[in-house]
Order: sequence, then structure tokens, then C-alpha cells
Amino acid sequence: MKTLREIGEIRGKRVFLRVDFNVPLKGGKILDDTRIKKALPTIKFLSEKGAKLILASHLGRPKGERKPELSLKSCAERLKELLNKDVRFTEEVYGESVKKIIESMKEGDILLIENTRFEKGEGKDDIELAKKWKELADIYVNEAFSASHRKHASVHTLPRLFEEKYAGFLFEEEIKNLSKILENPERPFVAILGGAKVKDKIGVIKALSSKCDKILIGGGMMFTFWKAKGKNIGNSIVDESFIDEVKKLPEKKILLPLDTKYSDSPESKDYKEGEEVPEGKMGLDIGGKTINLFREEIEKGKTIFWNGPMGVFENEVFAEGTYEIAKSLKEAGEKGAFTVCGGGETITALKNLDLEGKISFVSTGGGASLEFIEKKTLPGIEALT
Repeated sequence: MKTLREIGEIRGKRVFLRVDFNVPLKGGKILDDTRIKKALPTIKFLSEKGAKLILASHLGRPKGERKPELSLKSCAERLKELLNKDVRFTEEVYGESVKKIIESMKEGDILLIENTRFEKGEGKDDIELAKKWKELADIYVNEAFSASHRKHASVHTLPRLFEEKYAGFLFEEEIKNLSKILENPERPFVAILGGAKVKDKIGVIKALSSKCDKILIGGGMMFTFWKAKGKNIGNSIVDESFIDEVKKLPEKKILLPLDTKYSDSPESKDYKEGEEVPEGKMGLDIGGKTINLFREEIEKGKTIFWNGPMGVFENEVFAEGTYEIAKSLKEAGEKGAFTVCGGGETITALKNLDLEGKISFVSTGGGASLEFIEKKTLPGIEALT
């Protein structure tokens, strides 16, 4: 796989740059522009080298329909502000009108085309759609690692049509840092996995169980593990279909919570702590004993990977577990540990505590980073190889 460090003379050439501008919006306004900012080094590099840049991204899940509230126009406006440079935008995704805009572009100019998922063929990995995009450019660059676990036309089939294709700077960083924790981690290697559903993490747990020294389990999925152990979980979230799978995992590697904070609902303002959950109640965060136990394990770690919150941290009553884990990672990093965090909610928790800069690497990959850890490759990586 070639990276941008190997690209030659591109002045005047048309570059199709797949980015991930899948940002949270409210009333047409961007709530968090992190993903746009992460793509800036690659965008600036290609523009300064004189390429005619055609940017493409998905936004939300319009499922092949044109939905004005999921237009990328606001992303074009924000990118223009960040670059202090004109950024053109077209409501079309391909075709003659887009070709005419590209023909009129000067070296270094930037065009953002409309949401790729407005086309049904995107999600279907349609080669005919990919061919229409291929007509727009001479070179392909993927800077959307976070979308590269999906076999979608713009990340999977399209790059296969190009002779000249590259991974962007962020894409390269994601692979480098995630590979570092998989291939030669300094030990002890500790993984912390949270979130609601076991089904989203079971593959990663299996993959990490052969590499980690300890896997700390928190979040809603802890209750599937508790139920597999015969513990009472009340009305807590549970993946019944994965109880047998959980029982097969190596017990020596997996560290389960000792206790939980439970209450009537995620919106509750009071709670009790216990080693089981009474009938009619639900577990909503790891308890105090578990926080101390997990902190001790994290303190030992030399390589630490964290994905997924420990509880319903959106409610400050149940945020302690998640925030204490975040602080523990910061402290471990200050003592020389290599720390990697990923997942949207995990990153939000770090931001809330202003700790993003205290982590060795913050992956924007989300589901893609988990699949990479599980399979050591992604459809989007294979398409660049």
C-alpha cells in the first residue's frame, strides 16, 4: 500500500480524495468539526502540490435518498473557514455538470461533491457508480479510515479502478498506531472494552484475548458476562444470544466488574451500589470497587487500548466509571505507557475532561478500528494494496 509520502509530481492532476466528514449536525450547523480538522493535513498537502482536489464523503444514513438535512454544504463552508481558501460545492455527485466544474478548476483548487450516500449504489458497492467517479479523476487517495470497514463503492470498488492510489496521512497514522498495539506491544498489554452490546465487541475480545495480558470489561455488555456467571442483573441490558459465546472466552484473561451502580432508569438522579442488580433495577455504571480494581490494572500497563464507556456517562450520575478510566489512562501515559483510545463515546468523554492531548493516539476509526484489530485488515485497505 502506497502512502502520500511516495506520491510524485501531481501539479494539474485531478485527485479524488475520499474523506470522512460524517460530522454531527443540528439545524444545519456542525456541532463537532473534529473529523474535518483531521483531514486538513492531507487536503493542504495535495492542494499545495497543485492538484485539482475532488473531495467526497458520506454523511449520516440517507439510504440512497436526497435528504437536504444531510447535505455536505455546511461542511464545505466550514472547510473554507478552516483553510481560509475558497472551497467549491456541488449538489451533484457525478456527471457532466461536475466535470465542467473540474475543467474550470485551477491548480490547488478544491471541490466538495454532495453526500455519496445520496446514491443507492454507494452502499451496494456498485461498480457502475464507481466508474462514474473514476471519470472525474486521475489519482485516488483514501483519507477515510473510519469508513473503510464498509464495502462501499467510494472506498472499496472505486480505488480498484485506479492505477495510482494512496493512503492519506491520517489513514497511515491509524494503521501504524493500531498495528503497534497488535504486533509488538510492550507488556503488560491491557485492553479496556465498554459499550452497550457484546455483539459489537465479541470479535475484538476474541482477537485481543490471544494478545492481551488483561481485558477489562465494563459498560452495558458487562451484564451479559454477569448473567453467564449466574449473577442477578435485574432489568440490565443483556445479549441473550451471546451468553454461550461469553462462556467460551478465556477466564484468566478477562477481568469483570466487582460491582455496579444501579437505579430505575438511565435518567435517574440517584443510585445504589451492589455486587448484583435487584429485580426491577438496571445497572448503569461500574461501581467503586471496580473503579479501584481497574485503576490498579491500568497502572501496571505499558500498552493500553480503550474503546467504549463504562456506563451511561451522558448522565453525570453514571459518569464516574468512564471518567476515572480516562484519568487513569492519562496518568499511565505520563508514566510512559503507550495509550490508544477509540470510539465516538470514548472520544467524547476525553473531550469532556480535556484529555485528548494526553493520550498517545486517539483513533477516529470507531467501528473500523475495532474491525482492524479483529481482522488486521479492512476492505478499504485491501482496495489500496
